[in-house]
Amino acid sequence: MQRTFIDQLNQSISISFPPRRIISLVPSQTELLAALGLQTEVVGITKFCVHPGEWLKTKAIIGGTKNFNFDVIDTLQPDLIIGNKEENYQEGIVELQKKYPVWMSDIVSWNDVLAMIKGIGEITAKDAEACETIDKIQKSFESITLFDSQSVLYLIWRKPWMVAGRDTFIHTTLEKLNLKNVIQSSRYPELSADEINQLKPDYIFLSSEPYPFQEKHIEELKQISPSSKIILVDGEMFSWYGSRMLHAPLYFNTLRDIIC
Repeated sequence: MQRTFIDQLNQSISISFPPRRIISLVPSQTELLAALGLQTEVVGITKFCVHPGEWLKTKAIIGGTKNFNFDVIDTLQPDLIIGNKEENYQEGIVELQKKYPVWMSDIVSWNDVLAMIKGIGEITAKDAEACETIDKIQKSFESITLFDSQSVLYLIWRKPWMVAGRDTFIHTTLEKLNLKNVIQSSRYPELSADEINQLKPDYIFLSSEPYPFQEKHIEELKQISPSSKIILVDGEMFSWYGSRMLHAPLYFNTLRDIIC
């Protein structure tokens, strides 16, 4: 049976429903597909799709999020590919759309996340499971003890220093925790050491991804911004949308207890 769906880029997607051979191009959405019970239907994932861990051994690896192996994808003959506007590259997505139905998410706000989960549930015939996941996420976030409006600079990259600005899901997460992002510009701007020093945030969060910040980088940032408290944080908890968010409230409460 053919059915048509609208993705988060307002594109019309016609698929054979329900899909039986799904490829996921985004780590957080791969984990969501597993949580929805699509262990059999998912046939291909990226090398960065680390959750669930066993899928790296049992599913075909179609390359990275920004460099697809089209030969592997063609071998898999997917009837649905699920990607994301930010995490994937436009040229690759356009190439895939010539052959296959590609459903794209576009995540910035909290409502975007809930709509994505609902949309993926609908297109994979897992409506009930998606609604249950949404309900669990909303209830779990009610348990968060909010921060006290401290200011934060969230670093995602080194050489050059890159930070999370407005119009990002990381910014939305910070707002959800009652933390103030000191960056006023959008997306992921580059900053010089002098610019970081001038911002003087209460906290500088060093994310575990995409750049793998470690203990050795704390001293480097202390030299740049002596008045700030430098904290290593789990990037998955701040930037992964989907079922990973079920684990986030406990992490955020623990983080607050440690640093406040």
